Amino acid sequence: MAHIQHHSMRRVLRREIAGTLGLLTDEQDFTAMRRYRTFTFADHESYLQQVEALLRTLASQGGHTTVALFDPEEYAEFCAEHGLEPDAPTSRTRFTAELAATGATLPYEGQPLAELVPDLVDEAVRQATWEYATTLLSRIGNCASCGEDIGRAAFIRASDLLVRILESTGPGRRHLVCSVSTAPETLTAVLHADDDEEGTPQLDEAEALEFTTVLAVGIATQSAGGLVMRTSAPDTTDRVFGWRLRGEGLEPLTAGEVFDAYCTDIDSGDLVSPESGVDYCVPPDLRDDGPTTAHTH
Repeated sequence: MAHIQHHSMRRVLRREIAGTLGLLTDEQDFTAMRRYRTFTFADHESYLQQVEALLRTLASQGGHTTVALFDPEEYAEFCAEHGLEPDAPTSRTRFTAELAATGATLPYEGQPLAELVPDLVDEAVRQATWEYATTLLSRIGNCASCGEDIGRAAFIRASDLLVRILESTGPGRRHLVCSVSTAPETLTAVLHADDDEEGTPQLDEAEALEFTTVLAVGIATQSAGGLVMRTSAPDTTDRVFGWRLRGEGLEPLTAGEVFDAYCTDIDSGDLVSPESGVDYCVPPDLRDDGPTTAHTH
């Protein structure tokens, strides 16, 4: 009887344990892991099928599983740094545990793997963008003339601009995209905002932090960039407008410039048919009395 009680208690405790599964999202990463003898999966498709079946089983048992993006190169570096044998399941388990704390992760909530994988990749891109932008800001240093930390000042300025944008464009749902041209590639951040019952914009904190950091990089480095916003509200036409970065401020785009930006494929440069029922217009006044000239550095 005591044995049965202990077994039942362990089963209950097992449901209290949250797990993390490291996922190889593409064929190239899967192939890279096949060089390890202890990695016994034969092909990527069957691997993904087994992963999805396992996730469903764990969910049906009441377990909570987080899925992490498993990068073979980062795994090899992790093993070298910690003196681990890479061709060992225990090493992969230890690396996955590290990903749970520091890597790109998403909770499994019953969604098909075909939906989870692109969302996980997007989350990894978001995290990498934020980390890169944060590093850029921290390395800029102080203003030569006043001694102020340029990165910190730019972040404060970007935060102020974001508040002004949200205050001047409600009510309704907002979708913002900020792009800043930096070497070697363009940084892009997306932010969604929706009003609560009292009309106060509700933001995802991680999105807001990333968005503000990317905008701050554009301000601090005097890079070319801009911000495009789409607003939606019941019984009204969606509105699209934007600004270009100019010094430490934002300069309004004309309706024609917004139309060109929104209706051009970012990769090919080809024109995209405009949506019906969308108003491409001049942005509202931000009532911005802040500085318009960036620090000299």
